[in-house]
Amino acid sequence: MDWMAELGGILPDTRAELGQLQRRHLPRGLDLFAPGDRAQGFPVVLAGRVEVFLTGPSGREILLYAVEAGQSCIQTTLGLLGDEPYTGTAATVSEAEVVTIPKPLFLRLMDRDAAFRAFVLRSFGQRMADLTRLLESVAFGRIDARLAGVLLDLAEGGVVRATQSEIAARIGSAREVVSRKLDAFAKAGWVVTERGEVRLRDTVALQRARGSA
Repeated sequence: MDWMAELGGILPDTRAELGQLQRRHLPRGLDLFAPGDRAQGFPVVLAGRVEVFLTGPSGREILLYAVEAGQSCIQTTLGLLGDEPYTGTAATVSEAEVVTIPKPLFLRLMDRDAAFRAFVLRSFGQRMADLTRLLESVAFGRIDARLAGVLLDLAEGGVVRATQSEIAARIGSAREVVSRKLDAFAKAGWVVTERGEVRLRDTVALQRARGSA
């Protein structure tokens, strides 16, 4: 991925400095930050997927958003521009490739290069819109519809390889609720549940359920 192509009309000096940054290959399952950490740079994901979670006092998790190729991390942008510590946890859920713009360089480019600044703020606005849609779904969407949507989105070859706790985190619910709903889906003939897997049997019915939010 030519990540600097997304930056448009940045200054030549900016392009030269960014071009010197090294790509890093990250393994699956690597923790990138935790609550209380401070942002040390602005990562640009070139390949793979990073997920950012919030964990409540009870240990229950909710997936805030994912960062994939060309996308930015809301919490990192807030940390760099507002000097706020991270409140969530981020981890790679696949092998990933990233370029990280060190904090001093990032802040310098924000000051001097209008095109770079516009890219960062535009990316931040897009991710905030995604987060707002998630909050609307969690607050107002029906559990059945959210669960059906996640199953359809995660399925590979008709199989979702995820635990009930992981699915619950993605829809902002409790594992016990997901377990009951999956049992209901299974009794209706929509899915078959196995340890760590959900096999989709009736995607048409799941599509209808997703559309009922």
